[in-house]
Amino acid sequence: MNFSFIQFLTLFGALSLFLFGMKVMSEGIQKLAGDKMRSILSAMTSNRFLGVLTGFFITTLVQSSSASTVMVVSFVNAGLMSLVQSVGVIMGANIGTTTTAWLISFLGFKLNISSLSLPIIGIAFPLLYFTRDRLTSLGETLLGFALLFMGLGLLQQSVPDLHTNPEMFRALQNLTDYGFGSVLIFLGIGTLLTIVLQSSSATMALTLVMCNNGWIGFEHGAAIVLGENIGTTITANLAALVGNVYAKRTALAHTLFNIFGVIWMLIVFKLFIHQIDKQMVNMGLNSPMTDASMVPFGLAIFHTVFNITNTLLLIGFIKYIVYSVEKVIPSKGKVDERHHLEYFGSGILHMAEFSVLQAKRETRRYCDMAQRMFNFIPEMVYQTDRKKFAKLLARVSKYEEITDRVEVEITTFLIKTSRKQLSTSASEQLRRMRLVCSEVEKIGDVCFKMATMLDNKKEEKAYFTPRQREELDKMFALVNEAFDVMMVNLERGEAFAGTNMQRAYTLEKKINQFRDYINEEIIDEIEKGSSHVKSGFYFNKMISSCEKVGDSILNINEAAAGVNIE
Repeated sequence: MNFSFIQFLTLFGALSLFLFGMKVMSEGIQKLAGDKMRSILSAMTSNRFLGVLTGFFITTLVQSSSASTVMVVSFVNAGLMSLVQSVGVIMGANIGTTTTAWLISFLGFKLNISSLSLPIIGIAFPLLYFTRDRLTSLGETLLGFALLFMGLGLLQQSVPDLHTNPEMFRALQNLTDYGFGSVLIFLGIGTLLTIVLQSSSATMALTLVMCNNGWIGFEHGAAIVLGENIGTTITANLAALVGNVYAKRTALAHTLFNIFGVIWMLIVFKLFIHQIDKQMVNMGLNSPMTDASMVPFGLAIFHTVFNITNTLLLIGFIKYIVYSVEKVIPSKGKVDERHHLEYFGSGILHMAEFSVLQAKRETRRYCDMAQRMFNFIPEMVYQTDRKKFAKLLARVSKYEEITDRVEVEITTFLIKTSRKQLSTSASEQLRRMRLVCSEVEKIGDVCFKMATMLDNKKEEKAYFTPRQREELDKMFALVNEAFDVMMVNLERGEAFAGTNMQRAYTLEKKINQFRDYINEEIIDEIEKGSSHVKSGFYFNKMISSCEKVGDSILNINEAAAGVNIE
């Protein structure tokens, strides 16, 4: 046996270059078509066939069903996608991952594409220095494509040859002597490889190289491919561990779908393999059972037919799959149903461009929380029951803690995402969201101070006059109207927010004018001696606090519209 540690590192380095090329190509494609992909996700309906096509499209681009299913789990966790939609997307993701086998089979083995890698890099590298985002993204995509196939070429060269190192793989070849037990062993190997590499596409590439070099035959290569389908579910389940009940259900649905497919395939495995072999021979191709160079094509056909068949078998049962996972993972009430921010830390491919969509959703929810918190204040103004007032005060205090914590979580997430390679547009959106989160946190602080003032007012037995309450109601109504405009602008996006800014400015002007009017009125009343000093003090502070909330709302509107951004 002649295989040194340096040779092992060379083999691992070749695999790492393949994975790095896949990552660079994926990120380049995401930036090249990021807005379109986000539009597709936003427009997604409960149409199961559309979901399958979307899953196929995304996985074809990112070249990893592990990465795309982790993304789906995160979207469900953030409320961007329903459980029914996610099952369809996962089915499509399984079909999308088959494109790796076809790509490698057609280009990686039949054509010496690695010899073209350097010329492709020569084209890609200058594009990286263009100022236009689309050209830069195209350069990254081409660079990733070149590195991917350069890594594949080096992987082929680094794999020891059976003729010169027969002892090296004798143990592996001995595993083929146990009949159906060997199929199960190689299925386990495929599962373990996918869990370790965190990418089913990388496992597929390694499997195709092993088969092409004669380590294992067509049958056992197909068993490894089945193992990839199980291994890729582990990644999604790990991502769902920190998610909410919806995320856990999505991961379980993915597991059930893939395991069911593997079970029925194992039942008809021998027949299925022989049918593929027979059809390839009928098409005039050599048999993958006897010709190692045909095994990659055989595995590509096996992988594709298996995943399409499995999808066709189960696409009509999506509602039953959803019903089953809801029974296995029941809801634990509103606490468990509350959405949390989900970090895209799992998987070898980070969905940076897709994270922008999730961050937008989380930011809107954060703003909605601020409006709910503000609306506790009018309730406190009118609440005369001491116990109920104390409950409202406790809720405002709790919300203030939540806004502080969520602001840290979202900001941390945005900073982590901004460190990834993003398009200029996506980076600008992240910067605006950080400004929005800062303003929402300010609103939370102001609301908490207002609640504390009302509590102090009660302790000092100062009371608002009917007229003061009436004017407070007017100010609350103005601020709530400003909140409504803000939420619509955040929901509809920059283009709409830009055309709707005049309404936001008008409301801000009304809030400021009302604050000025109240200030003058209070000074007049104090001079005339017709106002109680304490109630006048608290009334003025409440009005001023509302105006501060209005200022923050205007800043959020401007961030949504992309104007006056400091």
